[in-house]
Amino acid sequence: MENLETKPKDDSSRWANWAIGFGIWTVVGISFGTRSYLYSLTNGSPASFWEMVLNYMTDFYVWGVFSPLIFKLVKRVHIERGNIFRGLAFHTFVGLLFVIAVTAISIPILWYLGFANPATHPTLSAYFNKMIVNPFYLHQGLLAYWGTVVVAHAYEYNRQVRIGRTRASELSAQLAQAQLAALKMQIHPHFLFNTLNSISALLHKDVEAADKMIARLGDFLRLTLKRSDAQTVDFEQELEFVRCYLDIEHIRFQDRLSVELQIEPDTLKTSVPNLILQPIVENAVRHGVAKQTYPGRITISARRENGRLIMQVEDNGPGLATKLNGSGIGLSNTRARLEQFYGEDFSFQIAN
Repeated sequence: MENLETKPKDDSSRWANWAIGFGIWTVVGISFGTRSYLYSLTNGSPASFWEMVLNYMTDFYVWGVFSPLIFKLVKRVHIERGNIFRGLAFHTFVGLLFVIAVTAISIPILWYLGFANPATHPTLSAYFNKMIVNPFYLHQGLLAYWGTVVVAHAYEYNRQVRIGRTRASELSAQLAQAQLAALKMQIHPHFLFNTLNSISALLHKDVEAADKMIARLGDFLRLTLKRSDAQTVDFEQELEFVRCYLDIEHIRFQDRLSVELQIEPDTLKTSVPNLILQPIVENAVRHGVAKQTYPGRITISARRENGRLIMQVEDNGPGLATKLNGSGIGLSNTRARLEQFYGEDFSFQIAN
């Protein structure tokens, strides 16, 4: 399918280049023909305007046919710093060859189109022998060749700049993906360390609860592995992760933990960074619910506002400690991932 999709695009681009080239050489031919016509008027020997224009256009159309070859030569031999003299020598020599070749092709065409004066050039051979050594044709041909060389250099420079920008963009994207993957991988050992600590504590108090926690941990890890390659998921899937984690914590805290979800339906299909909410909820459990003896409550809400997704996690714990100002692993990781995804176009706030 990719080949079928890209082929028409390449063909359309090629035809567009040919159309642009045809237009440029047409303008050049009309310009030179008009100049010669005006010169003939001032010189007292007026000629046919269209005959003069078509004469030049025929010559420049032949140059247009040779243009792609000149572009390829420029691509191979640049006139650039460190290669100026070699490039100038190469294109001067090749330019003369092109002038001879184009003139040799143009002369018979002009003859058969009837642009030659039969009184002064009764035969094609006579016309050819005179015009092939005409210094005017040499000068005009060199102008056409070097004009094409200049345009080809500009085109090649622009192409290299675009390639450089594309490569820089790709490298930047790859770097961002690698950084995101590294940040996301920090979450797993951090979460596992805390969960295994909880399981270890329960093994000496409630074996059945520890067994349930291990089973739910297995479910959580399966979900994680299933979507491990995804940098973004639907918010609905992110909630599935959070519910799985909270089930694990509910086994540990039982009646001491209650969860309330206030999720607006139009938020569920919004794309969010994978595992962006879980570290925040985990932080609320560890520093809110776990540090109090009375029943803990966590409220998770989500709504859309002015085209943005607003997610909020609240707990009824003892409040934000001075030393816990968002510099912990989970919160600093969350902020770093948001910066990787959105630059400065996000808001992340921690408050009592």
